[in-house]
Amino acid sequence: MFHARHASNSYRDRRQASDSHQLLHATARQKSTSKRAMPEQTANTAAAMTTSSIPLRIPTEQEALYREVLTVLEDQQIPYAVAGAFALQMHTGICRYTKDLDVFLRAEEVPTTLAKLHEHGFECEICDPVWLAKAQRGEFYVDLITGMSNAALVVDISWIQLAHPAIIVDVPTRVLAPEELLASKLFVTRRERFDGADIAHIVYGTKGNLDWHRLLRRIGEHWEILLWALMLFHYVYPAHSDYVPRWLWLELTGRFLNEVQNPDSRAPFRGSLIDENMFAIDLKEWGLENILEQYRARREPKITTVP
Repeated sequence: MFHARHASNSYRDRRQASDSHQLLHATARQKSTSKRAMPEQTANTAAAMTTSSIPLRIPTEQEALYREVLTVLEDQQIPYAVAGAFALQMHTGICRYTKDLDVFLRAEEVPTTLAKLHEHGFECEICDPVWLAKAQRGEFYVDLITGMSNAALVVDISWIQLAHPAIIVDVPTRVLAPEELLASKLFVTRRERFDGADIAHIVYGTKGNLDWHRLLRRIGEHWEILLWALMLFHYVYPAHSDYVPRWLWLELTGRFLNEVQNPDSRAPFRGSLIDENMFAIDLKEWGLENILEQYRARREPKITTVP
């Protein structure tokens, strides 16, 4: 079973963090199915379809692999933060089973990370130089994530510096802060995967105790996506709309009102930033601009090497 708990900021303090700290059991989202599912994996896969705070038991081999990966990253002093369900569990209490470990880091840190994991027997590949590399050993793998697939958001050093200390599988480490975790989920809006519920749970789980100014700056020109997510939160939790500060509601709705009252006929089509497949007809048959290609083309730096 995975164990993660809050830790203090200094490395020494994290090493000596008391067992009396709140014990967190974290699992991460499912990204693929197993070729040979163990009984507990089968049960966990079914459980992953629903939300729960009940910790899920997973194979010892998988936990050991995660511990090894995190130890390598710590020993090499690579700036990173754990995301996925480890971070989600810390900020919301939700537990999920996963076969992968999500690690957020800058693109320039990926080559060293892959090289070190390759030395430990991992098969490494660059899945998409814009945002994703992968290291796999056996049935389990690590996703190295440097931003969003549409290149609308890019991981910089502040994502790591603002991360929250944690202890995961007995390794002192850190998880994404709730602001960056929320931001990382805003564009997960595909037909097969929608993280709107996770966003609502982050706001609810933190009672809105977020640096909303930082989040708004982080989102920048994509503020409508944030408004969309917060409207869903309001719909789901109408009694707790005050978890989102009044100034932010007024700011976002004011921007929106200005947009609809003063439409810009030159504004680009942005459907491909949401999902280039669901909006493929707009691009291929209706002749609308594919802004996704522009975003991805100007994304720098990209992941460039693999061992």
